[in-house]
Amino acid sequence: MKKNFINLEKIAKQTRYETIKLVHLTKTAHLGSSLSCIDILVYTYFSKRGLKNKINNLKNLKETFILSKGHAAPALYVILQKKKYITKKSLNTYSKPGSFLEEHPNIKIKGVMVSSGSLGHGLSYSAGLALADKINRKKNRHIVLMSDGECNEGSVWEAAMFITGKKLKNIMVFIDCNKWQATQRTSEVLKVEPMRDKWKSFGWKVYEINGHNFKSIDKVFEKFNKDSLPTAVICRTVKGRGISFMEDNNLWHYRSPNKEEYLKAKKELNIK
Repeated sequence: MKKNFINLEKIAKQTRYETIKLVHLTKTAHLGSSLSCIDILVYTYFSKRGLKNKINNLKNLKETFILSKGHAAPALYVILQKKKYITKKSLNTYSKPGSFLEEHPNIKIKGVMVSSGSLGHGLSYSAGLALADKINRKKNRHIVLMSDGECNEGSVWEAAMFITGKKLKNIMVFIDCNKWQATQRTSEVLKVEPMRDKWKSFGWKVYEINGHNFKSIDKVFEKFNKDSLPTAVICRTVKGRGISFMEDNNLWHYRSPNKEEYLKAKKELNIK
Protein backbone atom coordinates (compact mmCIF):
# COMPACT_ATOMS: atom_id res chain seq x y z
CA MET A 1 0.00 0.00 0.00
CA LYS A 2 2.86 2.40 0.80
CA LYS A 3 4.21 1.85 -2.72
CA ASN A 4 0.79 2.80 -4.11
CA PHE A 5 0.78 6.06 -2.13
CA ILE A 6 4.26 6.93 -3.42
CA ASN A 7 3.02 6.42 -6.97
CA LEU A 8 0.01 8.66 -6.32
CA GLU A 9 2.36 11.35 -4.95
CA LYS A 10 4.34 11.23 -8.20
CA ILE A 11 1.19 11.54 -10.29
CA ALA A 12 -0.02 14.44 -8.12
CA LYS A 13 3.27 16.30 -8.50
CA GLN A 14 3.21 15.90 -12.29
CA THR A 15 -0.46 16.91 -12.39
CA ARG A 16 0.33 20.06 -10.40
CA TYR A 17 3.08 20.97 -12.82
CA GLU A 18 0.98 20.34 -15.93
CA THR A 19 -1.93 22.32 -14.46
CA ILE A 20 0.33 25.26 -13.68
CA LYS A 21 1.81 25.07 -17.18
CA LEU A 22 -1.65 24.98 -18.76
CA VAL A 23 -2.84 28.03 -16.85
CA HIS A 24 0.43 29.85 -17.53
CA LEU A 25 0.29 29.27 -21.29
CA THR A 26 -3.39 30.18 -21.61
CA LYS A 27 -3.35 33.10 -19.15
CA THR A 28 -6.53 31.80 -17.49
CA ALA A 29 -7.78 31.78 -13.91
CA HIS A 30 -8.58 29.49 -10.96
CA LEU A 31 -5.13 28.00 -10.48
CA GLY A 32 -5.26 28.15 -6.68
CA SER A 33 -8.63 26.37 -6.62
CA SER A 34 -7.31 23.69 -8.97
CA LEU A 35 -4.20 23.01 -6.90
CA SER A 36 -6.17 22.54 -3.67
CA CYS A 37 -8.17 19.59 -5.00
CA ILE A 38 -5.58 17.76 -7.13
CA ASP A 39 -4.84 15.10 -4.50
CA ILE A 40 -8.54 14.22 -4.27
CA LEU A 41 -8.78 14.03 -8.05
CA VAL A 42 -5.64 11.92 -8.36
CA TYR A 43 -6.82 9.42 -5.77
CA THR A 44 -10.28 9.20 -7.34
CA TYR A 45 -8.94 8.50 -10.83
CA PHE A 46 -5.72 6.56 -10.19
CA SER A 47 -6.12 4.51 -7.00
CA LYS A 48 -7.30 0.91 -6.72
CA ARG A 49 -10.36 1.97 -4.71
CA GLY A 50 -11.15 4.82 -7.12
CA LEU A 51 -13.11 4.89 -10.36
CA LYS A 52 -13.07 1.68 -12.36
CA ASN A 53 -14.81 2.98 -15.48
CA LYS A 54 -13.52 1.86 -18.85
CA ILE A 55 -13.10 4.57 -21.46
CA ASN A 56 -14.74 2.37 -24.10
CA ASN A 57 -17.86 1.80 -21.99
CA LEU A 58 -18.90 5.25 -20.77
CA LYS A 59 -22.59 4.67 -21.60
CA ASN A 60 -22.98 1.94 -18.99
CA LEU A 61 -21.41 3.51 -15.92
CA LYS A 62 -21.51 1.78 -12.55
CA GLU A 63 -19.92 4.80 -10.89
CA THR A 64 -19.79 8.49 -11.66
CA PHE A 65 -17.68 11.50 -10.79
CA ILE A 66 -18.92 15.09 -10.89
CA LEU A 67 -16.71 18.13 -10.45
CA SER A 68 -19.28 20.45 -8.93
CA LYS A 69 -16.65 23.16 -8.34
CA GLY A 70 -16.33 23.56 -12.09
CA HIS A 71 -13.80 26.37 -11.87
CA ALA A 72 -11.17 23.72 -11.08
CA ALA A 73 -11.51 22.50 -14.67
CA PRO A 74 -7.78 22.87 -15.53
CA ALA A 75 -6.86 20.16 -13.03
CA LEU A 76 -9.68 17.90 -14.22
CA TYR A 77 -8.63 18.30 -17.86
CA VAL A 78 -5.06 17.32 -17.04
CA ILE A 79 -6.37 14.24 -15.23
CA LEU A 80 -8.68 13.31 -18.11
CA GLN A 81 -5.79 13.61 -20.54
CA LYS A 82 -3.67 11.31 -18.38
CA LYS A 83 -6.53 8.79 -18.39
CA LYS A 84 -6.81 9.17 -22.18
CA TYR A 85 -10.36 10.52 -22.12
CA ILE A 86 -9.03 13.46 -24.11
CA THR A 87 -5.92 13.79 -26.24
CA LYS A 88 -2.86 15.93 -25.59
CA LYS A 89 -3.77 17.87 -28.73
CA SER A 90 -7.22 18.61 -27.31
CA LEU A 91 -5.76 19.64 -23.95
CA ASN A 92 -3.63 22.22 -25.75
CA THR A 93 -6.79 23.86 -27.11
CA TYR A 94 -7.97 24.72 -23.58
CA SER A 95 -9.81 28.08 -23.46
CA LYS A 96 -9.18 28.79 -27.15
CA PRO A 97 -12.05 29.90 -29.44
CA GLY A 98 -14.11 26.96 -30.66
CA SER A 99 -12.65 24.47 -28.16
CA PHE A 100 -14.88 22.23 -26.08
CA LEU A 101 -12.36 22.63 -23.27
CA GLU A 102 -13.80 25.81 -21.85
CA GLU A 103 -12.85 27.37 -18.51
CA HIS A 104 -15.64 25.31 -16.92
CA PRO A 105 -16.43 21.70 -17.93
CA ASN A 106 -19.17 20.90 -20.42
CA ILE A 107 -20.79 17.62 -21.36
CA LYS A 108 -19.28 17.62 -24.85
CA ILE A 109 -16.02 16.49 -23.23
CA LYS A 110 -15.61 12.73 -22.86
CA GLY A 111 -15.59 11.88 -19.15
CA VAL A 112 -17.65 14.94 -18.12
CA MET A 113 -21.22 14.22 -17.00
CA VAL A 114 -22.34 17.70 -15.97
CA SER A 115 -21.68 21.16 -17.36
CA SER A 116 -20.67 22.62 -14.03
CA GLY A 117 -19.74 26.20 -13.33
CA SER A 118 -22.77 27.66 -11.62
CA LEU A 119 -22.11 26.36 -8.12
CA GLY A 120 -24.45 24.13 -6.15
CA HIS A 121 -25.66 21.78 -8.88
CA GLY A 122 -23.38 18.74 -8.73
CA LEU A 123 -24.83 17.17 -5.59
CA SER A 124 -28.40 17.58 -6.89
CA TYR A 125 -27.46 15.83 -10.12
CA SER A 126 -25.92 12.94 -8.18
CA ALA A 127 -29.05 12.74 -6.06
CA GLY A 128 -31.07 12.12 -9.21
CA LEU A 129 -28.66 9.42 -10.35
CA ALA A 130 -28.78 7.73 -6.96
CA LEU A 131 -32.59 7.82 -6.87
CA ALA A 132 -32.70 6.22 -10.32
CA ASP A 133 -30.38 3.50 -9.02
CA LYS A 134 -32.72 2.82 -6.11
CA ILE A 135 -35.74 2.60 -8.39
CA ASN A 136 -33.91 0.30 -10.79
CA ARG A 137 -32.28 -1.70 -7.97
CA LYS A 138 -28.76 -0.93 -9.10
CA LYS A 139 -25.75 -0.76 -6.82
CA ASN A 140 -23.78 2.04 -8.43
CA ARG A 141 -21.75 4.67 -6.59
CA HIS A 142 -21.51 8.39 -7.18
CA ILE A 143 -18.70 10.76 -6.18
CA VAL A 144 -18.96 14.55 -6.07
CA LEU A 145 -16.22 17.12 -5.49
CA MET A 146 -17.39 20.53 -4.34
CA SER A 147 -15.98 23.52 -2.46
CA ASP A 148 -16.56 25.03 0.97
CA GLY A 149 -17.74 28.28 -0.62
CA GLU A 150 -20.21 26.27 -2.66
CA CYS A 151 -21.93 25.34 0.58
CA ASN A 152 -23.28 28.91 0.60
CA GLU A 153 -25.78 27.70 -1.99
CA GLY A 154 -29.16 26.61 -0.66
CA SER A 155 -29.43 23.94 -3.34
CA VAL A 156 -26.59 22.05 -1.64
CA TRP A 157 -28.58 21.65 1.55
CA GLU A 158 -31.79 20.86 -0.30
CA ALA A 159 -29.93 18.03 -2.04
CA ALA A 160 -28.40 16.89 1.26
CA MET A 161 -31.89 16.63 2.79
CA PHE A 162 -33.31 14.92 -0.29
CA ILE A 163 -30.58 12.28 -0.29
CA THR A 164 -31.08 11.24 3.32
CA GLY A 165 -34.85 11.68 3.07
CA LYS A 166 -34.95 9.17 0.22
CA LYS A 167 -32.46 6.92 2.03
CA LEU A 168 -29.89 7.09 -0.74
CA LYS A 169 -26.56 5.80 0.52
CA ASN A 170 -24.43 5.41 -2.61
CA ILE A 171 -23.16 9.01 -2.71
CA MET A 172 -19.86 10.36 -1.39
CA VAL A 173 -19.21 14.09 -1.49
CA PHE A 174 -15.77 15.62 -0.96
CA ILE A 175 -15.88 19.21 0.29
CA ASP A 176 -12.64 20.96 -0.64
CA CYS A 177 -12.31 23.32 2.34
CA ASN A 178 -9.46 25.60 1.28
CA LYS A 179 -10.88 28.53 3.31
CA TRP A 180 -11.17 30.92 0.36
CA GLN A 181 -13.75 32.17 -2.10
CA ALA A 182 -13.28 34.49 -5.06
CA THR A 183 -12.60 37.64 -3.05
CA GLN A 184 -12.68 36.74 0.64
CA ARG A 185 -12.15 34.09 3.27
CA THR A 186 -15.06 31.65 3.25
CA SER A 187 -15.69 32.49 6.90
CA GLU A 188 -16.05 36.18 6.02
CA VAL A 189 -18.78 35.57 3.45
CA LEU A 190 -21.21 33.25 5.29
CA LYS A 191 -20.93 31.09 8.39
CA VAL A 192 -20.47 27.62 6.95
CA GLU A 193 -18.62 26.28 9.97
CA PRO A 194 -18.91 24.06 11.88
CA MET A 195 -19.09 22.14 8.60
CA ARG A 196 -18.96 18.72 10.25
CA ASP A 197 -21.94 19.43 12.51
CA LYS A 198 -24.00 20.76 9.61
CA TRP A 199 -23.62 17.66 7.43
CA LYS A 200 -24.12 15.38 10.41
CA SER A 201 -27.36 17.18 11.33
CA PHE A 202 -28.63 16.45 7.81
CA GLY A 203 -28.19 12.72 8.47
CA TRP A 204 -24.90 12.10 6.70
CA LYS A 205 -21.95 9.98 7.77
CA VAL A 206 -19.19 12.56 8.14
CA TYR A 207 -15.40 12.30 8.07
CA GLU A 208 -12.95 15.15 8.45
CA ILE A 209 -9.52 14.60 6.91
CA ASN A 210 -6.38 16.20 5.56
CA GLY A 211 -7.35 16.50 1.89
CA HIS A 212 -3.71 16.24 0.80
CA ASN A 213 -3.04 12.93 2.56
CA PHE A 214 -3.57 9.87 0.38
CA LYS A 215 -3.71 7.51 3.34
CA SER A 216 -6.59 9.51 4.83
CA ILE A 217 -8.44 9.65 1.50
CA ASP A 218 -7.93 5.90 1.11
CA LYS A 219 -9.53 5.21 4.49
CA VAL A 220 -12.74 7.08 3.65
CA PHE A 221 -12.99 5.31 0.28
CA GLU A 222 -12.67 1.99 2.09
CA LYS A 223 -15.40 2.93 4.57
CA PHE A 224 -17.68 4.32 1.87
CA ASN A 225 -18.29 0.85 0.50
CA LYS A 226 -19.48 -0.31 3.94
CA ASP A 227 -21.42 2.71 5.27
CA SER A 228 -25.22 2.57 5.36
CA LEU A 229 -25.49 6.37 5.02
CA PRO A 230 -24.35 8.83 2.35
CA THR A 231 -20.85 10.06 3.08
CA ALA A 232 -19.60 13.63 3.41
CA VAL A 233 -15.83 14.05 3.55
CA ILE A 234 -14.66 17.43 4.82
CA CYS A 235 -11.22 17.87 3.29
CA ARG A 236 -9.03 20.45 4.99
CA THR A 237 -6.91 21.73 2.14
CA VAL A 238 -4.66 24.63 1.17
CA LYS A 239 -5.45 26.85 -1.79
CA GLY A 240 -2.45 26.84 -4.12
CA ARG A 241 -1.14 23.64 -2.53
CA GLY A 242 2.38 22.59 -3.53
CA ILE A 243 3.85 25.97 -4.46
CA SER A 244 5.17 28.04 -1.56
CA PHE A 245 4.31 31.48 -2.96
CA MET A 246 0.81 30.36 -4.00
CA GLU A 247 -0.24 28.54 -0.84
CA ASP A 248 -3.10 30.21 1.07
CA ASN A 249 -2.75 33.26 -1.19
CA ASN A 250 -6.02 34.25 -2.82
CA LEU A 251 -4.15 36.26 -5.44
CA TRP A 252 -4.09 32.99 -7.41
CA HIS A 253 -7.85 32.69 -7.66
CA TYR A 254 -7.84 34.81 -10.81
CA ARG A 255 -4.19 35.42 -11.65
CA SER A 256 -2.07 33.23 -13.92
CA PRO A 257 1.69 32.89 -13.39
CA ASN A 258 4.06 34.81 -15.63
CA LYS A 259 7.13 33.07 -17.08
CA GLU A 260 9.32 33.79 -14.04
CA GLU A 261 6.67 32.49 -11.62
CA TYR A 262 6.01 29.45 -13.80
CA LEU A 263 9.71 28.53 -13.83
CA LYS A 264 9.94 29.10 -10.08
CA ALA A 265 6.98 26.76 -9.51
CA LYS A 266 8.54 24.17 -11.83
CA LYS A 267 11.76 24.33 -9.81
CA GLU A 268 9.88 23.87 -6.51
CA LEU A 269 8.20 20.77 -7.91
CA ASN A 270 11.63 19.49 -9.03
CA ILE A 271 10.40 18.93 -12.57
CA LYS A 272 13.18 18.47 -15.11
